Amino acid sequence: MKYVNNDICYPSILTVGQIMEAVTSGRYDTDKLAVLITQTGGGCRATNYISLIRKGLKEAGYGHVPVIAIALSHTNEHNEGWHMSAKMWKDAIPAFLFGDLLSQCLYRVRPYEAEPGSANALFRKWMDYLGQNMGKLSYRQCNKLYAQIVQEFDVLPCVNFGSKPRVGVVGEILVKFHPTANNQLINVIEAEGCEADVPGLMDFFLFGIANREYRHQELAPDFKNHLIGTIGIKIAEKLRDPIRKALAKSERFWPIGTIDQCAKSASEILDLCNMMGEGWLLTGEMVELIERGTPNIVCAQPFACLPNHVVGKSVIKELRRRHPESNIVAVDYDPGASEVNQLNRIKLMISVAKANLAKNGGHQ
Repeated sequence: MKYVNNDICYPSILTVGQIMEAVTSGRYDTDKLAVLITQTGGGCRATNYISLIRKGLKEAGYGHVPVIAIALSHTNEHNEGWHMSAKMWKDAIPAFLFGDLLSQCLYRVRPYEAEPGSANALFRKWMDYLGQNMGKLSYRQCNKLYAQIVQEFDVLPCVNFGSKPRVGVVGEILVKFHPTANNQLINVIEAEGCEADVPGLMDFFLFGIANREYRHQELAPDFKNHLIGTIGIKIAEKLRDPIRKALAKSERFWPIGTIDQCAKSASEILDLCNMMGEGWLLTGEMVELIERGTPNIVCAQPFACLPNHVVGKSVIKELRRRHPESNIVAVDYDPGASEVNQLNRIKLMISVAKANLAKNGGHQ
């Protein structure tokens, strides 16, 4: 809060704060330091990250530290001496896929592990291995490792597997995934005797690529953007196919859907021209969670985040009309928000989830 004002959004406060803490910590030689951050280039306040970080660094006396943006969309950011090489992209895409797969396997298995800590140990084993070898793996090797990861989590000893209520987590991209931002939401869900179900990070990037196609169709015809979006999605989904096959063969997991399926699910509730923030992706994820047997959902959003109120909170009524079994709670996160109030809302939703599970004889 020393470097941003009260009117900026919660994700901006957290992002700027973490970077400023790191730069001013003394852990780094700031003459050999750069800040690298992804940039959506969208219409929300998070697009101001770059200028906010530069302002904070300058005020703290570190104005010489460069702030570099990684952006797929057109922005005014041009960083001399830096570009994303073909090898970086080659390593980055499998890294996203491995991250999503490991998270899905961990959250599915950990609530039922026979030996406490065994799921985390298996997760850490793979994280350490990939951290050392990610840049050396071919796509064929990655495909073999996807299957091996699924197989190892599939046979991890468990007790009463699948007996707990599943709770989905959707929302603004940083609050959804960042444990500091959402006050350790996954731990809260598991501590309450439930299983977390979190759609992957890769879908957020595919959502951004897919928007090129929908923008071309509905808003501003641009054949080049349309072509880039179509080809980009086909490539990414082809890379995800080996993961789908591995999950489909498993006993404990379900295959991930495609971004086109998510868009189709969302289009039944709202227009796909809702592209700001998480846009139609957030709605689509809620529909997919409900339809695959996760009717209990926490919609985590920064307080006063307009895009999330439109595509998150405002569609809950229609989702309940279409899916009476749905049990959704919208939870606002902000530096000044009451953690007790957040916990109470989540616990109330979970108590309903447990009652519904008992009513259905233990079946989701």
